[in-house]
Amino acid sequence: MSRDAAVSIIRKLREAGHVAYLAGGCVRDRLLGLIPKDHDVATDAPPETVQKLFRRSQPVGEAFGVVLVYPECREKNSGGGGIEVATFRTEGVYSDGRHPDAIEFSDAKHDAQRRDFTVNGLFEDPLHPEQPNLDADDDGVIDYVAGRADLDARVLRAIGDPDRRFGEDYLRMLRAVRFTTRLGFTLDPATAEAIRSLSESLSQISRERIGGELRLMLTHPAFADAADLLQQLCLDGPTLNEDPADAPLTTLRRLSPGADYAAKLAAWMIDRHSLAEALPAVVKRWRKALCLSNDDTDTLGRILRQAITAQDWPTMNVAQSKRLLTQADWDQTICVLRAMGKSNNIDADTPALIEDGIGLAPPAFVDGADLIGLGLKPGPAFKTLLDDVYNAQLQGDIRQRTDALAWVRDRTATP
Repeated sequence: MSRDAAVSIIRKLREAGHVAYLAGGCVRDRLLGLIPKDHDVATDAPPETVQKLFRRSQPVGEAFGVVLVYPECREKNSGGGGIEVATFRTEGVYSDGRHPDAIEFSDAKHDAQRRDFTVNGLFEDPLHPEQPNLDADDDGVIDYVAGRADLDARVLRAIGDPDRRFGEDYLRMLRAVRFTTRLGFTLDPATAEAIRSLSESLSQISRERIGGELRLMLTHPAFADAADLLQQLCLDGPTLNEDPADAPLTTLRRLSPGADYAAKLAAWMIDRHSLAEALPAVVKRWRKALCLSNDDTDTLGRILRQAITAQDWPTMNVAQSKRLLTQADWDQTICVLRAMGKSNNIDADTPALIEDGIGLAPPAFVDGADLIGLGLKPGPAFKTLLDDVYNAQLQGDIRQRTDALAWVRDRTATP
């Protein structure tokens, strides 16, 4: 939702006598010159008050004082979502490494101090020009955690004691990698050391949450930097459920940024394991470790199998080459092969295969109905016969349907 929608919510809260600010990532992104993905509001109004003030609202995190508020009038191109309005709070001990055992509603200063990183602990008073705020600087930013200095220095730093911040939610260690790399920041040394010392605790986090964070990292242009930082911080092992590795990310760094998530996983896997070793045990382990979908798992497996098959390109005949080029997800496999430096022959030969007057995947001259029409009985031999006649077509040995039917008759004639 837009900034204007969030500001209208803040204005209404303020008119009702409450403190309310923009909070977190939207403030950070504006100061960095980025377009915020969404706008969150933090307020001293308790959640039941927020729900009374905004008819179109619903609690989405009652235990944490979070209410989703929908603007009264939908804006054009605003999308169907709402704006999270959270009550300022402090948090108790996180005995499960994910959720606080208890919370207390508080004020903005204490709310900022319970957040994860200084650059995410900023507030902004968008009404500052018309309603002066002593806590705000000239452009309305309210900073209780020295986050603005870290933004200027491009440093990601945990708020307060990093061991405590990460002990509250171990997933914050992965978020530290994601924010550092996607923002192009440097990770504060004390924050990095805390992550290294606690890295094994990441295994206490659900695999769905770990997989979701890794997907966000690898689908961003800084994906190779993220994988590298994961390895530097010893987070790669608990993330992938295997031994940590200090593998050079040669393939991953050469991979096109436009490659799919599964191709990036394949490239990283190849850097960490030999290509032959990557199937099938490693694929199975990564699927479980990252909660990969069936589609991602199937694509990952195909890419690796095709990459292995492609090693035989110099000895393949025309039909074998064309069949490989037309397999599902080949576009992702060739990206991986190029990153490996093993695509030169394929790239050189492909144009001629496309332009040979036959094509890579022309309609087959003969199908199963034709075989039945020739008096053949359906059975296991059907597929072999159809494959063989189609291979002859791809090779250019058969140029028309009548020749294909004659080819079949010759090979099925009774001696």
